[in-house]
Amino acid sequence: MHFWCLALGVALPLPTDYDNLYYMNELRTHIVVDPEIRFGKPCIKGTRITVGDILQWLSGGMTEQDIIADYPELQKTHIRAALAFAAERDAMTKVVAHETVA
Repeated sequence: MHFWCLALGVALPLPTDYDNLYYMNELRTHIVVDPEIRFGKPCIKGTRITVGDILQWLSGGMTEQDIIADYPELQKTHIRAALAFAAERDAMTKVVAHETVA
């Protein structure tokens, strides 16, 4: 079974829960945060390319193939790692209601 990834424009296999946990842990190894590189923004390991860079390129209409052609040091796994990192960070975001007292 596969699911369609809009950001990548490709069909990806739908992993089982166990496979998904392993896959997500594997993807985490590609993201590093170093205060000396790009002001501590999460980057693809061994590069100065941030998760935000990849997200902006994808949201701007670049395909996975376009990004890899422009940045040959990247692989498909790096792009998926950036998406997984962003999804995980979004899942951890909590909305806190704030009441304004007049």
